[in-house]
Amino acid sequence: MGMVPALDYAAVFIFALSGALVASRAQLDIVGFVFIGSLTAVGGGTLRDLLLGRDMVFWVAEPGYVVLASVAAVGVFFTAHLLESRYRALRWFDACALAVAVPAGVGVALSLGAHPVTVVIMGVATGCFGGLMRDVVCNEVPLVLKQGELYVTAAFAGAAAGTFADQVEVALPVALLLCSAVTFALRAGSLLFGWRLPSYKARPPRQ
Repeated sequence: MGMVPALDYAAVFIFALSGALVASRAQLDIVGFVFIGSLTAVGGGTLRDLLLGRDMVFWVAEPGYVVLASVAAVGVFFTAHLLESRYRALRWFDACALAVAVPAGVGVALSLGAHPVTVVIMGVATGCFGGLMRDVVCNEVPLVLKQGELYVTAAFAGAAAGTFADQVEVALPVALLLCSAVTFALRAGSLLFGWRLPSYKARPPRQ
């Protein structure tokens, strides 16, 4: 198995765990767990493949991705009650999934010869849209839009770093590892140290 499919498998598994944790917060049944877990797991990669015009969406070509997501979701159904804080676990699962999904998106786009700007966008889309779909369906405030948090910013910075490394002819595995490291470092810094971007604050109009 190549590096990019391995990243896709890892992202599917971890995002399925995070999706199932959201399903547990919504108190869904086991079918709901599988649906939300699978939606989270393949949502970003599906959008990526459709936009890039791949011959087949990755999980259609290899249904093992959906099977893996379903197994992960069922596992969470029986174990979520053991977690002291499901929301804290959700945020860290999301951080780990982001750090593998973004380089997976970058790697797929690079393999198809996409323009560097498109490569960065595909990295962000792969990392962010599954979680966005999950939170919208479950009626939660999307983590990707939490005020000031480094989520989309982390994905963008990681994708840009990996794309730049590829443009200066760094070996692809090293470029993707750099992408993952930058993404995770920024997201983890936001969770641990409160790193934030300044938020817009409304001001009264001038007379």
